[in-house]
Amino acid sequence: MGAPLLVHGIAIATAAVAVVAVVYLTFEGMVALGRAYNRHRRDAGGPVGRWKVLRLVLGLIALHTVSILVFGSAYWFLLHVPGAGTIEGASQRASLFDAFYLSAMTYSTVGFGDLSPRGPIRWVAGTEALIGLMMVAWSASFAFVEMSRHWRDDLR
Repeated sequence: MGAPLLVHGIAIATAAVAVVAVVYLTFEGMVALGRAYNRHRRDAGGPVGRWKVLRLVLGLIALHTVSILVFGSAYWFLLHVPGAGTIEGASQRASLFDAFYLSAMTYSTVGFGDLSPRGPIRWVAGTEALIGLMMVAWSASFAFVEMSRHWRDDLR
């Protein structure tokens, strides 16, 4: 017998909260990174060098890491809801590390397969794969636009 409808509702609501949090944090993070990048450009009086681009990219990696932690927290929460599912392939009881690892593999759509969600918790996994793909594409587009507008290779 499947999980009760209420448990599916909790899993869907948890996935929705994680999506809103990740999109909002990514948006605000990119706004802050863009302002910092433009401030460097304004202070330099023109294009910025490679080290400023490196800071931008590291900032984007930090945003993705936070996104993975948000979804990992969603898995961790649902693991404590009776009937919401398990992480198969984990030790007897999935650890916080297992939740974050599953999140990283799902967000990046790598999916090694050593851990997999079972039960209504799959709502989070399916949503995370889509959102992870979108956030990676969004940040890559953002980095491309900022670099094409402001970067000069000969500046250090």
